[in-house]
Amino acid sequence: MVTQGKAQIRPVGNVDDKNTGGLGCFGWLLVFLSMLFVVATFPLTIFFCIKIVKEYERAVIFRLGQIIDKKPKGPGLFFVLPCTDSCVKVDLRTVSFDIPPQELLTKDSVTVSVDGVVYFSIYCPISSVANVSNANTSTRLLAQTTLRNVLGTKNLSELLSDREGISHSMQEALDEATHAWGIKVERVEIKDVKLPQQLQRAMAAEAEASREARAKIIAAEGEMNASRALKEASLVIAESPSALQLRYLQTLSTIAAEKNSTIVFPLPIDILQHFLQRK
Repeated sequence: MVTQGKAQIRPVGNVDDKNTGGLGCFGWLLVFLSMLFVVATFPLTIFFCIKIVKEYERAVIFRLGQIIDKKPKGPGLFFVLPCTDSCVKVDLRTVSFDIPPQELLTKDSVTVSVDGVVYFSIYCPISSVANVSNANTSTRLLAQTTLRNVLGTKNLSELLSDREGISHSMQEALDEATHAWGIKVERVEIKDVKLPQQLQRAMAAEAEASREARAKIIAAEGEMNASRALKEASLVIAESPSALQLRYLQTLSTIAAEKNSTIVFPLPIDILQHFLQRK
């Protein structure tokens, strides 16, 4: 965690134990001799004593193998002893890397290939140097293992629909595991989920059949509603014979508007009923 250019240090593991022993008499003697050597060879050794770290960097100083001052140096200019001190620079900027595609088996026994991306940063330079040999590489390997472990407990439907929840679970697991390394996992995202070709065709066929079934149900409901409306309309027309004549006139008006060269003469149904009664 970086606040206004200063690293907030949280002691992790046994870093403090390494600083409790001190340098000892022989160690301080070597430090004194190193200082005398710097003074005797001044100003030639000044180029080996001055170190500069940038705003986004911190330097962890080891003096005779022990971390001095229990905190990193920087940003800016500082001095080291060329014979007894060694400097390790740590980058505090957010680092992103891709998780290679992982072949895994879901909870419902479906083989999928999943890849993702992880964003992390170093909040404790001392822990990232003293507690792990290579913080970046270790985080990358741990992210691959965490991806397989988390997705192995999910069904295929959950994997396809709940990516945000899976990303959050992976972030919590990675953050907890890398806390001892001085690393803060900021974000984890699932990029792509690749399914086998046979499974893709089966899912496409299932989705198509489901859509066809819904379309048939909707069409049947439409036919049923239309038949009920026609039944109600026929009952209304049967109660008033003049309503049928008005319907004929409306149909004639509609046809004449589309094809004005065609003339249709409606034949009243009452005339046909008169002839049928005579027979």
